[in-house]
Amino acid sequence: MIDIDELRKLFLFERLTDEQLTLLATKGEVRGYERDEYVLRQGEPSEHFFVLIEGEVQMLTDTSAGPVSQPRTSQPGVYAGAVQAYLGNRAPDVYQHSLRATAPSRMFVLPAKKFGYIVTEWFPMAFHLLEGMTYGGRAAREIIDRRQRLTALGTITAGLTHELNNPAAAAVRAVSELRTLIRASRIQLAGLAEDGIAPQKLLHLVEMADSCAQAVGTLPPRSPMEISDAEDTIGDALEELGVEDAWELAPSLVNAGFTLETLAKIRTKVGDEHAGAALRWLSEATEISQMLGEVTEATERITSLLASAKQYSQMDRAPFSVVDVHELLDSTLAIFRGKIPPGISVVTDYDRSLPPIPAYGGELNQVWTNLIHNALDAMGEEGTLTVRTAHDEDEAIIEIGDTGPGVADEIKERIFEPFFTTKTVGKGTGLGLDISYRIVAGRHSGELKVRSVPGDTWFEVRLPLRETPGPT
Repeated sequence: MIDIDELRKLFLFERLTDEQLTLLATKGEVRGYERDEYVLRQGEPSEHFFVLIEGEVQMLTDTSAGPVSQPRTSQPGVYAGAVQAYLGNRAPDVYQHSLRATAPSRMFVLPAKKFGYIVTEWFPMAFHLLEGMTYGGRAAREIIDRRQRLTALGTITAGLTHELNNPAAAAVRAVSELRTLIRASRIQLAGLAEDGIAPQKLLHLVEMADSCAQAVGTLPPRSPMEISDAEDTIGDALEELGVEDAWELAPSLVNAGFTLETLAKIRTKVGDEHAGAALRWLSEATEISQMLGEVTEATERITSLLASAKQYSQMDRAPFSVVDVHELLDSTLAIFRGKIPPGISVVTDYDRSLPPIPAYGGELNQVWTNLIHNALDAMGEEGTLTVRTAHDEDEAIIEIGDTGPGVADEIKERIFEPFFTTKTVGKGTGLGLDISYRIVAGRHSGELKVRSVPGDTWFEVRLPLRETPGPT
């Protein structure tokens, strides 16, 4: 039988009387466990309540998405097993998790029925409070947790929709203009044929159009003044050739790299009698190339955004896999781009030597989302958001910093508590950091810490570079 003085040292029993401790000691027993030996296993009958006397243990839970490991602990007095035995017949019939000794350990073991009886008889008021918290808290947590995810989804969806809208609108506009330009180009080409242009000259004109299309967007950069001077020169030359609307054609020809030498070459190739119509057709062909370039750029942007969304949601990955942290961060930033105010600059400082890590990619993206969202909220309309990575021996380090007002010292220890929030009513649920902490610490056996002074706040995530073994 365990000595009552040893029981009194455990925080769970420190307020009990000698009589209560003596009864407790007679009802329980001490068991020893070797390293990597399981104290209890998930799914086995929930028959005992365990309290750590000395050693180190780790809790593990099998879920539909894979095993979840809690951080190891050596705190005497931590408990596990039939913790809800006080609910009687409404208590779970089997253990909801596994407990593994990660170092030689001693546990105080109390039968579940004895533990339930002690709670209900010794602490009747606490029993009713615990009962209410168990059922009421569980229901409230599920509702608010679901709302938190929906709110985050709405924020991300709004940002993605905004980002998709711009290239989609550009593509629609360009396609509309293309219809008009292609119709006009066909008419111009038919007009040249009616004027009797020789097939060989028409071939030269088509080759010239191909050269113009390739030149669009590839010319050396020029200042606005240089472009204006070039347009004036080409416009004057077109007027001398008797080309109608010369000043409307000049900008597109200049954009394709036309010079006076180019105009002279066209006159030589097609003849003065066809030069005006040929130049008008070339101008329209150049504009068509420009519009096609805009459509290509817009659709590539849409494809890039959809790829980022796919990466963000991890739609094409197994729940647990080896992932590139930088890809996850970039996809999250891409999703957020439409929600970042113009006054906030984004800086990334990646350690490219950081290897891929075993993780639940979609859940880590939820962590980045929560941390970045909080950083943006803290800064308001102006500031700098910094995302950087590094690695330290067997850990990956991801830091997200902002230049907001910071986290006050008196609440630093509370910000990871569920439902704790510094935001006004209706602005936050107090679950973002709690969820993030549970994902980092619970799902990945990592750490989530904060350090903050006014104007310089950093949330640091540490993740193991190697997979943590689960229960077998």
